[in-house]
Amino acid sequence: MSHFVTTAEKPALPRPVDPSERGVAGWLRRHLFSSWSSTAITLIMLLLLGKLAWLFLDWAVFRAVWSVPSAPSPDTQACRTADAGACWALIREKYRFILFGLYPYAEQWRAALSVLIFISLYPLSADRRLWGWKLVMLWVAGLATVFVLMYGGVMGLAYVPEDQWGGLPVTLMLATFGIALALPLAVVVALGRSSANPTVRTMCVIYVELIRGIPLISVLFMASVMFPLFLPDGMNFSKLLRAQLGIVLFMGAYLSETIRGGLQAVPAGQSEAAQSLGLGYWKTMYFVVMPQALTLVLPPIISLCIGLFKSTSLVMIIGIFDLLNAGKRAIAEPAWQGFGAEAYIFVGAIYFAFCFSMARFGAGLEKRLRRDR
Repeated sequence: MSHFVTTAEKPALPRPVDPSERGVAGWLRRHLFSSWSSTAITLIMLLLLGKLAWLFLDWAVFRAVWSVPSAPSPDTQACRTADAGACWALIREKYRFILFGLYPYAEQWRAALSVLIFISLYPLSADRRLWGWKLVMLWVAGLATVFVLMYGGVMGLAYVPEDQWGGLPVTLMLATFGIALALPLAVVVALGRSSANPTVRTMCVIYVELIRGIPLISVLFMASVMFPLFLPDGMNFSKLLRAQLGIVLFMGAYLSETIRGGLQAVPAGQSEAAQSLGLGYWKTMYFVVMPQALTLVLPPIISLCIGLFKSTSLVMIIGIFDLLNAGKRAIAEPAWQGFGAEAYIFVGAIYFAFCFSMARFGAGLEKRLRRDR
């Protein structure tokens, strides 16, 4: 009978988890109170955060003024006393002006309905069961309804010219159309920069480098002032449409470089394998290369979209009444001067809600695409 003795070391078994290290208390003990120095830093940070939170709550809630007499004109003396906190009466009085700008007061339900349509379309776009022609038709129907509501002039709705549009609907239009139209432009430019044709490649390089070399403010200014100079006599576009064109061109240049990076990250074997199966260039790009490239660069694309949403506020320099511009004008009245913090906090909260939703949507989409790979 033979016996074998092994000399190899057995792998160390994982240390059993102490019951005191489980749960929330265990996590806090491991990450925040694991040593004397860690405990001291944690307590100092908690004291600072608690102090800041108390100061903000004291100003924004406990000493806030929620309403002031408004007839015949706003009396804001209650907001100007020494112990007064935030003057939220400004938001109560001006929230419709901030949200809808100069849109006629009696017709603002149309602007509000347009905002609801936009907000409804965003989560529907995240439903993968609707991806394809269903989603395209849904967006076409939604945007057609938005334009009918905003313009009017049909079905008994009063006509409202574009120079009276403002506030949140304008911001959502500029951001939505800017992203939706810039993305296909960016795909074309990215493919053009990778083209073997030197003329196409040079034109794409000139476009990208020209747009990337100037700030968005200059692009908006040129689209607003210089673009009409190149149009034939009698032809002109509205200021809002010209600003939209400038945003699309600006966003398309930046997105194209991001997508080009994704194209370069896809292994060449993917294209070679598709071509060995008999797929042509466009089918190879559409079915094989581009889906992988867009998946790889989805995080920077989402970041660019969030940046564009916030950058739409720059249209105020060419006189378009977007959300931020409406908030700024709301505090221009003598009665409300000095309460800019409340207006900007209100506008900032709206921007944050949309940007945070876009970030969560991007994170969920990235996780779903990674799981499907």
